[in-house]
Amino acid sequence: MNRRSDGATTAGVLQDSGGTGRSWRPGREALIRLASLVCFLLLWQVAAMSAHDPTVPYPAVVFERIGSEVASMALPHHLGVTLLRVVVSFAAAMLIGAAIGIAMGRWPVLDRFLDGWLVLGLNIPALVTIILCYIWFGLNDTAAIVAVAINKIPTVIVTVREGARAVDPRLMQVAHAYRLSPQRKFLQVYLPQLHPYLFAAARAGLSLIWKIVLVVELLGRSEGIGFQLNVFFQFFDIAGILAYTLVFASVVLLIEALAVRPLERRLNRWRPH
Repeated sequence: MNRRSDGATTAGVLQDSGGTGRSWRPGREALIRLASLVCFLLLWQVAAMSAHDPTVPYPAVVFERIGSEVASMALPHHLGVTLLRVVVSFAAAMLIGAAIGIAMGRWPVLDRFLDGWLVLGLNIPALVTIILCYIWFGLNDTAAIVAVAINKIPTVIVTVREGARAVDPRLMQVAHAYRLSPQRKFLQVYLPQLHPYLFAAARAGLSLIWKIVLVVELLGRSEGIGFQLNVFFQFFDIAGILAYTLVFASVVLLIEALAVRPLERRLNRWRPH
């Protein structure tokens, strides 16, 4: 009885300590990230003080510019336009790329047939795709979204294809033995094994797509963050360039931190750590 009690007590202590670890870990992570941000601002301040050059504005100048652009509603407008393009392009690239990647990973004949196309798509410069889409579709949002999606789809295909190849056939055999419907087999057995690869493609895609969207807007759109950066460049407005860049990059980081990471942890909680 004493041994069982001691064992239960020890297990309870371990569980409590583990729970405590989980409770303080997010706070510690937030402090580390905050410290990193403070160090970045300090380095920026030191660089501006050392340069004594208007092309290296102080952080306070850039933050003041952010406030004025928000107050005039120019920054929220252009930010909203760009984010909409990012979301639509990202969704299209993920859906199309994931579907083709799963198909190529499952059927070797299709994989060999499309492999040359995939290599070609991976090596065509984004600038070429953007220019061609503007020529073919005109200077409109359709051309912009198609150009961005085309540039991202091949990288999604490569990542998801590797995930489809890594699917455990024994789990699929168990699902077949239990006579699961094709829909349940895909959603409950097949798809969960692809989650790490899908999130890897999503994380890489999010960091790549918003950069391509800015180039698309700079070359052929009349609104959006990329368009505004082009205007600021023509007037050598460094504070404006940094203000819009910081805000847009911060929003993308928040999306990744508040949406992508929590969803990834939730969907992968069944995996052993």
